[in-house]
Amino acid sequence: MTSPTYPTVLFVCVHNAGRSQMAAAYLTHHTAHRIAAHSAGSAPAAAVNPAAVAAMAEVGIDLSTATPKRLTPEAVQAADVVITMGCGDACPVLPGTRYVDWQLPDPAGQDVAGVRPIRDEIEKRVRALIAELTAESGPAGASRAG
Repeated sequence: MTSPTYPTVLFVCVHNAGRSQMAAAYLTHHTAHRIAAHSAGSAPAAAVNPAAVAAMAEVGIDLSTATPKRLTPEAVQAADVVITMGCGDACPVLPGTRYVDWQLPDPAGQDVAGVRPIRDEIEKRVRALIAELTAESGPAGASRAG
């Protein structure tokens, strides 16, 4: 019996300083690296949003060493699933890659109290994504589409 092959997920937002960083961190945390999680931004910020770092620290996930990364066509091409979060037309669309858009408020400029509901909604969506992806490529032997 072969082990399941899990996909690579790329989370994309404009600054790669809040939403996409939190989503990638949750995916890594909840799957123990079984699903590869990456994040990038179309116009990356200089640093991850301190309120996002603090909000994630409250749930035991350390983003203090995370750095925003520029979105590249190669990163999109390497992903099986691209989750966009407000990057609009700045996200390259490649054939054969699955795209999902998550409409989420931008945590930029918000304090930790303002980021918490965004963080919690991201975790809920990440958990649903994990359930979907592991069902597609899980122990029943089904291979992922892509």
